[in-house]
Amino acid sequence: MTVMIEALIAAGQRLAEALRAENEALAALDLPRAAALAGAKVKATDTFAAAAQAAAKTGARADGAARSGAADMTARLQHLGEENRRLLQRAIAIQSQVIETIAGAALPRAAAPGYGAAGRPMPPRRTPALAMATRA
Repeated sequence: MTVMIEALIAAGQRLAEALRAENEALAALDLPRAAALAGAKVKATDTFAAAAQAAAKTGARADGAARSGAADMTARLQHLGEENRRLLQRAIAIQSQVIETIAGAALPRAAAPGYGAAGRPMPPRRTPALAMATRA
């Protein structure tokens, strides 16, 4: 097995571990832990991409047992990447719902006039005029 292929497989294993750890945190909805792991995932992704590019430039190919290992790693990374995407989308949707709920509770409701007698809408309330007089 060439050095380039060994480096690529090692980088793939680090990326798979980073994805697995982040997926575990996302599945548990431990978003602070998932966010803390994102940097390691980005670094592992960059390292894997650089190793893949270097192997492609040199024309390195996996042979024999390394070929089988590379195919297994490819399938594992594809599965982990798809799971990561799904879990990230779920976390984003949940976060969006939380933000919308908080924003909805914090913002004053539009003054819906309500209904009066005979089911007719009530006119909007007007703040009564107020006058103040003081003597010095």
